[in-house]
Amino acid sequence: MSEFGTTLRSQIEQRLAALVVALDAGHDHEVHLHGARIRDLLETAARHGVDTDGWVDPAVLDSAALTN
Repeated sequence: MSEFGTTLRSQIEQRLAALVVALDAGHDHEVHLHGARIRDLLETAARHGVDTDGWVDPAVLDSAALTN
């Protein structure tokens, strides 16, 4: 994996960890923000041809979209 891909993956993992903490704490706004950032990072990866299969459980992102 390229350095760019590695950096993206690291950022996504950090946001996923923060999203889980926010979910557990019931902080809906933070959940939404972290979910949106993860989606942005995944879109950036896709634009640059970085394979992100298996990086993010779609159910986790779905749960972030459901909180508002």
